[in-house]
Amino acid sequence: MHKLAQPMYSLTEELKSKAEVYYGDKVCREKFSLLLAEIGLPDGLLTIQDIEECGYVKEIGFVWLKLEKKREQWFDKILVCYDTVVTAYVEQNKIKNLTGVKARDFLLWFTLNEICVKGNPEEPVITFKSLVGLSMSFPLSLFEAGKEAKEEAKEEKWWRMIKL
Repeated sequence: MHKLAQPMYSLTEELKSKAEVYYGDKVCREKFSLLLAEIGLPDGLLTIQDIEECGYVKEIGFVWLKLEKKREQWFDKILVCYDTVVTAYVEQNKIKNLTGVKARDFLLWFTLNEICVKGNPEEPVITFKSLVGLSMSFPLSLFEAGKEAKEEAKEEKWWRMIKL
């Protein structure tokens, strides 16, 4: 199937029957962190708690997280809200067709639909794209696990760029 013509799957029992499915917060966080590492994304993207279920349909790259309740998380000065079900397609260095995640910067809410890692190996950046065409980019180290990496990212001239 052509990449642009990927169907948007809703989470059905048929789809779950084709997936690796895990239950419980600890197991889901471990498995999803491993998947993020496998596709080249930082595990600092997964900071939410109380994951009830997660799944991965490898053939089509479809993933989901079911949360106990809606969650809010601060990344620097940006508020990110997670719905009770988050779905996406994953591929190397990218999460696309993301659903269930919104971000607030300044006073505006944006529905995020893509996350990707780009840039040269010395200074990679992670970019969050919204449905309305706005994007924000940050140093990748800001989302890497470990306090040292986050502090280092804030100390070096960490920047944020919003594109229209």
